[in-house]
Amino acid sequence: MYDDASYYYSSHNPPPQQQQPQDQRQPQRAKHKRKQSLLDAPDVNEEGEADGRLEGPTLEVIDEDKINGPPQATLRRRVQSYTDFHHAVRAVLEKDERRKQGNARGNKLEEYQLESSEVQENISDELHFADWHHNLEQTLLESSHDEYTECQKQLAISESHLDGLLSDTASTLALLDNLTENFKAVESQTTAFQQQCEKLLQEQKRLEGLANDLDHNLKYYNYLEPVTRRLNAPGAGSFVRSKEFSEMLARIDECLVYMAAHSKHKESATYLSRYRLLMTRGLTLIRVNFVGGLRDIATDVSRRIADRQLNDTTMSALLYAKFRVGASELKEVAQEIRKRAVLPAGAEVGQEGQYQSLMNELYTSYSATRGKLVIPLARKKINDIAMAPSPAGDLVSFARSSVGYTRGICSDECELWREWFEGDDGMYDYLESVCEPLYDHLRPRIIHETQLLKLCELCTLLQTRYMHDQEEETELPETNKLDFSLLIHPALEDAQTRLVFRTQAILRDEIERYKPKKEELDYPTRNRYVSLSGTKSQQPATSGRKGSIAEPTTPMPKTPMVVEEGDSPSGHWNFDTEAAFEGWYPTLRKAIWLLSRIYRLVNSTVFDDLAHNIVHTTTASLIHASTLIPPLPHRTPHDGRLFLIRHLLILKSQIVAFDIEFVTPDISFDFSNLANTFYELRERGGLFDPRNLWRLVSTGIGGGLLPKVVENMFDAKVELDGRLRSVINEFTSSFANTISIPINATATASPRFDPLAAVSKIKEIAGKEIPILRRKLDEYLDDVRTKETLVAAVQELVVQNYETFYDHYLTEKKRAGKAVSKSKKGKGRDDEVWDVDMFSEWASDAFGLEKLSGFEDEGAMSRSVSYSGSI
Repeated sequence: MYDDASYYYSSHNPPPQQQQPQDQRQPQRAKHKRKQSLLDAPDVNEEGEADGRLEGPTLEVIDEDKINGPPQATLRRRVQSYTDFHHAVRAVLEKDERRKQGNARGNKLEEYQLESSEVQENISDELHFADWHHNLEQTLLESSHDEYTECQKQLAISESHLDGLLSDTASTLALLDNLTENFKAVESQTTAFQQQCEKLLQEQKRLEGLANDLDHNLKYYNYLEPVTRRLNAPGAGSFVRSKEFSEMLARIDECLVYMAAHSKHKESATYLSRYRLLMTRGLTLIRVNFVGGLRDIATDVSRRIADRQLNDTTMSALLYAKFRVGASELKEVAQEIRKRAVLPAGAEVGQEGQYQSLMNELYTSYSATRGKLVIPLARKKINDIAMAPSPAGDLVSFARSSVGYTRGICSDECELWREWFEGDDGMYDYLESVCEPLYDHLRPRIIHETQLLKLCELCTLLQTRYMHDQEEETELPETNKLDFSLLIHPALEDAQTRLVFRTQAILRDEIERYKPKKEELDYPTRNRYVSLSGTKSQQPATSGRKGSIAEPTTPMPKTPMVVEEGDSPSGHWNFDTEAAFEGWYPTLRKAIWLLSRIYRLVNSTVFDDLAHNIVHTTTASLIHASTLIPPLPHRTPHDGRLFLIRHLLILKSQIVAFDIEFVTPDISFDFSNLANTFYELRERGGLFDPRNLWRLVSTGIGGGLLPKVVENMFDAKVELDGRLRSVINEFTSSFANTISIPINATATASPRFDPLAAVSKIKEIAGKEIPILRRKLDEYLDDVRTKETLVAAVQELVVQNYETFYDHYLTEKKRAGKAVSKSKKGKGRDDEVWDVDMFSEWASDAFGLEKLSGFEDEGAMSRSVSYSGSI
């Protein structure tokens, strides 16, 4: 109830150090003094220890008439709570009580002693003693009530004081409540004022932002008039090369971007068109200034060249050093147009920038100006090179000198171009015009060149020196380096075109239309001449019947062979070319020569097409020559077939090195049957009958309604393999049929057919034909494995024919009811018909294949291949 209340008392006793003995104390006037606040540190007892609680104020016994006012105020701390105040008051009261009791006992004792002495003197009887005793009891009773009375008085004083404090506290709380209400009112007013201020600040910021936006938007519109006056003023081109002009163009770019981005503004379209006109006007001023500066430099150089004859050093200084003086300044000016000629992101292919035409005008003006100075000098120099003495007007020598000079001129012009412009746009168009004098002299020489070797040397020169090999090039080309291959590529195309034309002409005249002489068809005499002049004469003779397998006596080159007219016999191929090519048919030799010459000099697709034509034409020429050999004296069809086998094998082995790719088949539709079908239906009268139309689509009448798919696959490799397979089959079948004549179908159908005589006849014929077969193979073929493969193929066909005969023989025996005896393993008897196994053993001995050491397995494999029609 009395929390946070303060109670003050006057000090009853002085501090311990100021106390005097009781007999020396002077009577003092009682005062109210502010005691120590109960919030101070706890008091310390006589032993210097704290008593555990706050010491409360002491009460002094005072009279009510001596109270003149409230107690004196002190700076003591307030009590913290009512409990603390209670304990403090109780402690003080107990202390005062003990002190007063001691004083009262002393006084009472003294009075009692005095009274006792007086009473003893005055008591004379019992009545007096009773009165004294009664008075004494009253006195003692009153003395015992004094403490309670004093305590009651002090409690009344405390109560009145506490009531005053409560009233003061109530008034203070009322005042505080009033202050709180006033503070809340002030706070609400302050909050409202703050909100109003914030709204005003927001409005201020909004207005400032709006003003800034208006100013930002208006500056793109307000800039139109001053820049229009500036660009249309007289002498506007005088400040084109200044920095201010570049900044002005940049500002116009910003205005254009702004107008394009804010197309919803009321007059944005009008301002956009006017700004574009101003940009065009500014860039046009740049073009005029650029062209004027370039014209001034060219005029000065032309005047100096015309004044006097100049040497090469002075001419170079005028043509290049003079143009480098103002190049950097004009390059910066031209860069303003180039920056605005760049295509935007997402532009269509082939689309040009908005101001690309102005940049092209700069390129054209520069190219025309420089061309007037450089091209006449280049033409004069190339004329001097063309008039210089050379061996029979050699095409390659002229090309080497003229192309080298032109390349130097183009390199110098490329360096000068990059000092005037940024990038290579338009540079190669200009350099092509610089190369025109070279083309004017080189192209007619290429067209009139008839020697294939010269054209090949020219293509080799251009490819190895000036062209980049895309397949072998590993490092990235330098960005600022001139790519001369782009400029010389037209000359290379002209040379390759002429090379292809001459190849086709040689193919037509010297292979397709070739008419052999009589001595060129003298086979196998030419083969024997090669054997005597070649390396074969230095080795022992090798037969299929004796010895081991030997290497071919005439080496077959595995790489492309270059056979040049006029080449020395010992070329760079490290073998005797004369011995290698002497026995070849002229068309085969010319075909390999053509392939080796054009190999890697033309495009791979073009080479594949040419190679297939060459192989096809050469194959046809060899077939035609093989038909001309048998009619000659002492020649047989076997000579023609072996001639064809030999040369087709050589051709097949040679074209492997040229990497001829497969030719895509040419697929077409044949509609020739459609007209016949409709004509037939019209004649029948059922053209509009649905059943007839259905039969046309499903089964076909007169060839069918649907067109035929015709596939014309012109693959020389497949054609060569097919022709080689066919001629090998003809050759082996020819010998096998000759040996098997006694047992063929015609002989067995005769009623006078004698099986035993037929078998004997086969042995006789085989004894004559097998040596002829081996001799013919030795005359035409050098490779032992190839010869043995052909012999094995003939043997297998003979065995097959005999097996057919034997099956027919067994059938006839069974039909006649006769027993058939099988031959036992071993040597066959002459008085009986051999079975197939016995005949096979005899054939192996007769053909001599079993005597080839190490050849059985491989020979069997080769025979299996040859039986299927290939080798």
